[in-house]
Amino acid sequence: MMFQAPLALLALVGGAFAAPSPQKGTAATQVEKRDSSSGSATFYETGLGACGWNNGNQDLIVAVNSAQFDGGSHCGKWLTIQNNANGNTVAAYAADECPTCSWGSLDLSPEAFGQLNGFNYDEGMFDITWWWND
Repeated sequence: MMFQAPLALLALVGGAFAAPSPQKGTAATQVEKRDSSSGSATFYETGLGACGWNNGNQDLIVAVNSAQFDGGSHCGKWLTIQNNANGNTVAAYAADECPTCSWGSLDLSPEAFGQLNGFNYDEGMFDITWWWND
């Protein structure tokens, strides 16, 4: 009789460790896939942008290439940018248009550019992948 309570407790504890783990494809393990773009990152001296805001060099902003700027429909929208060489990422928001940038390329504020490449402005350009944070 005195062993029944500890045995019952042991059975409960053992059952907790034997609980099934989430299966592939369940909400616990599913990773959202995002559409991403790839191109080059450059930086520029900020100021009054195409979205109508006066931006500073310390702001985390980007000028989006004209094709993806979409007439300003993305103004104020946040995106994540990844440096393909070192894996560094930064979140910034669309505040300007870059008419000379090709599809997938972004012109970054000096702060955003620096956070991606260790503030090495001599580099001038590097490859990136980026996606909208919606």
